[in-house]
Amino acid sequence: MNKVVWGLVVLLIIIHQDVWFWDDPTLLFGFLPIGLAYHAGISIAAAVTWFLATLYCWPEELAEVQPVEPANEGGPTT
Repeated sequence: MNKVVWGLVVLLIIIHQDVWFWDDPTLLFGFLPIGLAYHAGISIAAAVTWFLATLYCWPEELAEVQPVEPANEGGPTT
């Protein structure tokens, strides 16, 4: 799955370089410029890719680390 996630990252990098919608005046749903809709789709795809990365590629040893107690925030102890 690690290779799939990396493949999705590379694909997102490639398709993010859109030059085909720069001068397209098409509106989706009568108000949304197609270039903006394209980037909204890219953002959703990036969120799904990040979710897959954390689900399948996150190191197990980091998931088992216990949180550290916060330091005394009231100032120096005497």
